[in-house]
Amino acid sequence: MPDLPKRVEFREEGPREGFQIEKTIFPLADRVKLVEALAETGLHHIQVASFVSPKHVPQMADSEAFFAAIRRRPGVHYAGLWLNEQGFRRALATPGVDLAGKISLYASDAFARKNNGCSAEEMAERQKRWLEFYAEAGLKPDFAIIMAAFGCNYEGDIPPERVVALARYARDICAERGEKLPKIFLADTMGWGNPEQTRRLVGLVREALPEVRLGLHLHDTRGLGAANVMAALEMGVDLFDSSVAGLGGCPFAAHGDAGAAGNVCTEDLVFLCHELGIETGIDLEALVECARLAERLIGRRLNGRVMHAGSLAKYRAKQGLAA
Repeated sequence: MPDLPKRVEFREEGPREGFQIEKTIFPLADRVKLVEALAETGLHHIQVASFVSPKHVPQMADSEAFFAAIRRRPGVHYAGLWLNEQGFRRALATPGVDLAGKISLYASDAFARKNNGCSAEEMAERQKRWLEFYAEAGLKPDFAIIMAAFGCNYEGDIPPERVVALARYARDICAERGEKLPKIFLADTMGWGNPEQTRRLVGLVREALPEVRLGLHLHDTRGLGAANVMAALEMGVDLFDSSVAGLGGCPFAAHGDAGAAGNVCTEDLVFLCHELGIETGIDLEALVECARLAERLIGRRLNGRVMHAGSLAKYRAKQGLAA
């Protein structure tokens, strides 16, 4: 049996990933209610909203008001996402946004052009300037994310050597400024990954950058999300982006079915970890209630499993009473 991590950290992305892909613009009070409920579960990182073009993503047009409306819980990191300098300046000027220096890289040139309006090479070069912006704002680099690292709906299979090269690049541009890169996330943005590929890519990146903590941003587009997480756990990965009720998906990723594009489901993976004896610090029953709240707010059945079936706690409790 492989050595599993003793504790796993989940970074919740549902409020941003989930609501941005929906065609409906949901009331601010509903979105605030979900964020505040998530903060009560033991999650320590919640991605609230994007600072992006309201023309292209109107669902995120009120991000400043969103952050202003949240009753903050101590110890919770309320994050925002930006894709360009204008978005970063908005986030920087918004009270309540917990900022972190982020390096964004693309393993797919085609997706870079769709999502960011520039080539992957141009995006990589821009990250040097981003490190200057962060330094000016008093921020250190916190993590790099390599998008479409497992495959791309526009470009097809992605060579793993390209992903490793981008990981080295992120580390090296930080080192040039005398900074360390603490974390790298490999993103399966469009749900191309499988367990064997996950093991291989994690192993290659870890071999190249053993000093950097590795995280995964996985999508469950084709039903392999939990299997890929299990493969990563067996490789010792202890950091995952995830989304309550399986919400989310990139609106520019050309998914065949946007409703199936969501991130790996937070409560399902917390359940998996708890069943394996891995600590998360998360109250699973409270998180399940958040998933059910998200389903009520969205107004259709969502893709999480534990939110519908329930955990095993009540069945185990009945066994205990019977004994």
